[in-house]
Amino acid sequence: MVEFSGRVESVSISGIREVFEAAGGDAINLGLGQPDFPTPEHAREAATTAIESGAADAYTSNYGTESLRDAIREKHARDNDLELGREQIIATAGGSEALHLALEAHVDAGESVLHPDPGFVSYSALTKLAGGNPVPVPLRDDLTLSPAAVEARITPDTAAVIINSPANPTGAVSPPEDMREFARIADEHDVLVISDEVYEQVLFEGEHRSPMEFAESDNVILINAASKTYSMTGWRLGWVVASERRIERMLRVHQYIQACASAPAQYAAEAALTGPQEPVEEMVAAFRERRDVLLDGLESMGLPVPEPRGAFYVMPKVPDGWVDEVLDRGVVVVPGEAFGEQGAGYARISYATDLETIEEALEIMAAATDAVA
Repeated sequence: MVEFSGRVESVSISGIREVFEAAGGDAINLGLGQPDFPTPEHAREAATTAIESGAADAYTSNYGTESLRDAIREKHARDNDLELGREQIIATAGGSEALHLALEAHVDAGESVLHPDPGFVSYSALTKLAGGNPVPVPLRDDLTLSPAAVEARITPDTAAVIINSPANPTGAVSPPEDMREFARIADEHDVLVISDEVYEQVLFEGEHRSPMEFAESDNVILINAASKTYSMTGWRLGWVVASERRIERMLRVHQYIQACASAPAQYAAEAALTGPQEPVEEMVAAFRERRDVLLDGLESMGLPVPEPRGAFYVMPKVPDGWVDEVLDRGVVVVPGEAFGEQGAGYARISYATDLETIEEALEIMAAATDAVA
């Protein structure tokens, strides 16, 4: 009987999905990693127009449409002070495919990839599927990734380092000086830094800077997406930015597993990037208000909470049994260990839902906290 590859056997279904499936259908879900806002109307209309006109009927270039890549170029010039050419960009099926391309094109079997712990669940899994060895790096007390901790773990077998700011699952934001250090590490150690910036615009305090702004070599790859900024998770449209030689290698992977990103989604993302940005500003303002309400409620329970400065997650330290007690009472949160061994003793709570629901959940979580105290 034909068995399964060692690569696929080395990964399992995400712990996040396991929590969702165990929860009842009427549970309050504070585990979702997607905004609860509609996709901007002008983005929807652009997709509709492309479909009705027939413009979305055919394959696009493997890279993506020229007009979308121009919109991405303009976005990075405006927001990140990066001057890019069209051939430095591939439109992908979400940020997830962009990460997959970067790892497949740069990691050989047995090489190691450093990543934050706790960190996004895909980092370790996609490293294993590429044949690499994930090396978790514990975070600081404020849940940011320390460049010194990364540098101390680099060996001759290190192929890449994944960084993420604003971060999932922590909401932490790396300061500009750390991004400069990550760029220096990429240059001096000749390792690839893959910078996951999909939450870039969901920022409350601090300043977002990309290590690509500071690197002197081409050893930085930037990943972004329309998913979080424009509430377009279901559209599956992201992109990867790198030097032309790195993009050409990633295109070799992309053309065989995807051919091109969805054409309607490309037209929608182009409109989102070039159109009015007020929907983004309104969404971020709402997330800030929700964060503050959730922080106040958790702190009133006596739970230590590193203050999240971006994304839409908070990650408090919780006592033993807290997550199970909260789940049993009908509120879905995700145990921290789903994001790595160092996440044990934490819980990830998403505030991508309305204030009324958050306030109801806080009452239940307060009762759960009293029960396990």
